[in-house]
Amino acid sequence: VQLQASGGGLVQPGGSLRLSCAASGSIFSINVMAWYRQAPGKQRELVAMITSGGGVNVRDSVKGRFTISRDNAKNTVYLQMNSLKPEDTAVYFCYVAPVGTSPIWGQGTQVTVSS
Repeated sequence: VQLQASGGGLVQPGGSLRLSCAASGSIFSINVMAWYRQAPGKQRELVAMITSGGGVNVRDSVKGRFTISRDNAKNTVYLQMNSLKPEDTAVYFCYVAPVGTSPIWGQGTQVTVSS
């Protein structure tokens, strides 16, 4: 199973970005899909997660600004990020927990919020 993330980039404060992460390979189904981020000098932290049933958990600091969603038919998870702030700058990693196999991390995509 492989993950392909896309959508990162440079954006001004207040701007928006949409991250996508598609899983490919031999996948029966996926339990949890999530986005983590890691800023320079800091630990990796959970941003948002979504279960196969649609249950969502979002980090307090991004609530109301970030929305996680998934397309089960495409094995893809999205992170819509609005009202971005400089403190959102980080490398964003997707995380996928397929049924019957070990969880997988994506390669990371850089998000930079700066004027």
